[in-house]
Amino acid sequence: MLVSPLFFCYNKYRWPPKRLLYQERCIFLKIGTIEIEKTAGLAPMAGVADRAFREICKEFGCAYVVGEMVSSKGLTFQSTKSEELLYSSPKEHPCAAQIFGDNPATMAQAAQMAMAYQPDFIDINMGCPAPKVAGNGGGSALMKNPKLAGEITKAVVAAVPVPVTVKFRKGWDENSINAVEFAKIQEESGASALCIHGRTRQQMYAPSADWDIIAAVKQAVTVPVMGNGDVTDALSCAKMYQHTGCDLVMIGRGAQGRPWVFRQIQHYLQTGELLPEPSLEEKMETMLRHVQLICQYKGERVAMREARKHAAWYFKGERGSAGFRRRCGELTQYQDLALMAEEMLELRHREL
Repeated sequence: MLVSPLFFCYNKYRWPPKRLLYQERCIFLKIGTIEIEKTAGLAPMAGVADRAFREICKEFGCAYVVGEMVSSKGLTFQSTKSEELLYSSPKEHPCAAQIFGDNPATMAQAAQMAMAYQPDFIDINMGCPAPKVAGNGGGSALMKNPKLAGEITKAVVAAVPVPVTVKFRKGWDENSINAVEFAKIQEESGASALCIHGRTRQQMYAPSADWDIIAAVKQAVTVPVMGNGDVTDALSCAKMYQHTGCDLVMIGRGAQGRPWVFRQIQHYLQTGELLPEPSLEEKMETMLRHVQLICQYKGERVAMREARKHAAWYFKGERGSAGFRRRCGELTQYQDLALMAEEMLELRHREL
């Protein structure tokens, strides 16, 4: 009988451990009345984690998804783009709608408007490092103003009937690491769960994420804490759980072009067995199905521009993929991508 690696994460001081399967333990994270399987969730990624990508990830066992961030100002000004970003299908639940901004009243109004799309949670982005967000006082810039950040959370919590979660970072820079204090303020302000990315704003996405700060936040608050940063596969997911004690691992860039990572994580945490990588045929089939969904939801002209980066990620790491990835940057029609997939498969078969 195989024992779930998660069992050891929760019982590392007990030896010998009781031999109990993951399925028998029914390990879930509970936020409000919503239960989320404690495997891995999809972190919000602007311009990447759209409806099509979220649905593909859910098909592969993703436990929880967060939509692309939406500007509170844009939403309250009735921006069509903002409303499109908020749409979620029945396949995506449990899911969160994510909003950002720096004005408590506007954020509260935006949260109320977002409820029209029936999210299970409202997530507040206080971690985005992008200049166009942080430069205007939103996202990670709020880490420089914890008082205002708390006021925003209080306003949003009072405005909506669903749990409110908050995503933030380690701090603004290495001279102002305040994630623990920030987390306490968010909990006091009514946040039902927190998600921390283990880097400062100035670090953006490098160097390695600091998992110790995730562990420190987990120890400092009583609400559930989700961890984000440098999880790319089943083993690193299990290691984050063990190192930080977090309640849910969130994966961002590690899922780009690899939505099957959620199936691999789920299987490993349930059985202790590592699944092999999908075959090239399976990868190409997933890529084409993913891009078909983008075309279905956005129309081929818009979709194929957005699909260029996704296609390049799917080809990444395959033998001879450099040329294919360059060609992805010129895609305008779905049929061209389908032909590229056939060409890649033929190349592999010739090598065999």
